[in-house]
Amino acid sequence: MTRGKFEGIQACADERGVIIAAAMDQRGSLKNAIARVHDRQVDDGALTEFKTAVTRILSRYSSAILMDPEYGLPALEQRAAETGVLLAYERSGYDVNARGRLPALLDLWNVRRLKEAGAHAIKCLLYYNAFDDPRINEAKHVFVERVGAECAANDMALFLEPIVYDDRMDIRSLEFARVKPRYVTAAMEEFSKPQYGVDVLMVEVPVNVQYVEGMRAFRGEKAQDREEARELFRRAASVARRPFIYLSAGMSNDVFTETLELAGESDVPFAGMLCGRAIWQESLPVYGQKGLAALETWLEEHGARNLETLKQAVSRGASPWWSIYGGLEQIEVV
Repeated sequence: MTRGKFEGIQACADERGVIIAAAMDQRGSLKNAIARVHDRQVDDGALTEFKTAVTRILSRYSSAILMDPEYGLPALEQRAAETGVLLAYERSGYDVNARGRLPALLDLWNVRRLKEAGAHAIKCLLYYNAFDDPRINEAKHVFVERVGAECAANDMALFLEPIVYDDRMDIRSLEFARVKPRYVTAAMEEFSKPQYGVDVLMVEVPVNVQYVEGMRAFRGEKAQDREEARELFRRAASVARRPFIYLSAGMSNDVFTETLELAGESDVPFAGMLCGRAIWQESLPVYGQKGLAALETWLEEHGARNLETLKQAVSRGASPWWSIYGGLEQIEVV
């Protein structure tokens, strides 16, 4: 492994080699959420102010912070000194009028500029359905290869976030919960291939615990039971050839905590987590109604507690990122 990639991953991990990343790279969706609780239009300054407060407080409990370069660079100046920086390279959202949820990069940024802006590693999100039209997937494969090559040329670690979907199904449905393991496993297998240059996979868990019988979050409709779910975790992990961390992917804090506990029970070598809204989403009304000082108080009390709860679940189950390579001593840094 090249030195820049190795040091980039290490900068985003804690002393145990586990990645505890807080996500603060939301853009349009966050602005809209703040606008709803303000009940008025929200300018870019409010978005940056919110990001800065979250970063200043929650980075003390994180090994890394995921940020966008469009609104979040001032916030990074307030992060804890030992917290690594992941900078997003993709545009927010996708063109709803075009089939395939095709990805696009930020117009005014490249990997060199993100590195100069303080990134320890590059994050790129990709909506991916392994069973979609081959022409759509080939375009996505080439896209990731290009980003991977650019990261390699700048000796930067690439964290890829493949988000699975199927336009024929509601991703929150029982129907999708039954097929999700196959979609997640296929994405992990595909982007472990060396041609993509991915260094860390940021993946969804292969099950929706709200459809797993025996879980506290179970809603009454069954896709799997606990043992079947544990086997699906193991099956997905078995195809990974790169370190991988789990995404909260819109789950509540309680549900994501229980999900991480299930991952730990499954004895899979996940290397940590990335969590955003589950930690701080309940602070939005506080910020909208009471302002910055009230937001900071909420983050100190509740946000920190939410993150600490998740960290405890991770600490009981996660492995160092280098475990997938057989140990730190098996990595030759060149």
